[in-house]
Amino acid sequence: MIKFKCNVAWLSLILILFVASCIPQKELLYLQEKEPDMEFNPLDQITGKYFLQPNDYLYIRISTFDPKISEFFNAGQGSSGNSIQTVGNTMFMYLIDDDMNIDFPYAGKINLAGCNLPMAKEKIKEDLKPFIKDANVIVQLGTKSYVILGEVRSPGQKSMDKDQITIFEAIGAAGDLTVFGKKREVKIVRPKNDGTADTYVVDITDHKIVGSEYYYIYPNDLIYVRPMKAKQFGIGESFSLGIITSLLALGLTIYTITK
Repeated sequence: MIKFKCNVAWLSLILILFVASCIPQKELLYLQEKEPDMEFNPLDQITGKYFLQPNDYLYIRISTFDPKISEFFNAGQGSSGNSIQTVGNTMFMYLIDDDMNIDFPYAGKINLAGCNLPMAKEKIKEDLKPFIKDANVIVQLGTKSYVILGEVRSPGQKSMDKDQITIFEAIGAAGDLTVFGKKREVKIVRPKNDGTADTYVVDITDHKIVGSEYYYIYPNDLIYVRPMKAKQFGIGESFSLGIITSLLALGLTIYTITK
């Protein structure tokens, strides 16, 4: 009888451990309404918040009322020698060096330290005034990518197909989180111009993220998704509490029959 009670105690303990390792539904759902009556803050566009960094590439196109002058300035190429075709126009790509300069044809080096895209546009336009008065400058970020690691189905470096993407688009491009991905503690590491980086921890189960400054992913961001403790038990994604209870019931049945 004592031995039977000990076995039952051990089986109960094992059951408790497995139940503790199971993943509750609140850890799996995105955008939960934890505060239904809250008001969202207006979304900020990252175009004006991302500041250019060394080794970024810029696509630049100059246009004027005089087609010959436009052709003159767009005929040169940046240090990368790459170009793209827009709607009937050519935009050349320029590398920002370690001193935050681009080497622009005829204008020479243009320093873009401390500039976001709108500021870079105005700086280039200002530096071109000695050559042209009515320049219309189009500036786009040429290199747009981020890295996502951890508990996602397809980790690695991902390209951004537009100027800004949300954190959910970034996760979706990585095939979504695995069942063990810790949605409450998604880490974002955001590089700064001085070589350091800011680190943020966001909860993507909370719908408040939609109105936060972390809703958009910046170019060069690193996203890391931590694993849940349940993974330490070696439980596969298809393993469920039903399997555990079935095995325990079978074990108790066999034990009872043999006794």
